Amino acid sequence: MNSPKSEVASMLKALPEDASLEDIQYHLYVLEKVKRGLGRAETESAISHEDAKARLGKWLTA
Repeated sequence: MNSPKSEVASMLKALPEDASLEDIQYHLYVLEKVKRGLGRAETESAISHEDAKARLGKWLTA
């Protein structure tokens, strides 16, 4: 498991040199949201892709 500092360092390396502070803040925001979502999926259990398709089927078929 990577430390938050190493995750941020990796993210900064992946961004272009002309990235603004706003770009960096946005990427930090997205990184945190993804981590929270994955953690929530592990603790609260997630539904399978097939179950999601079945639940959303009435909206997906047009």
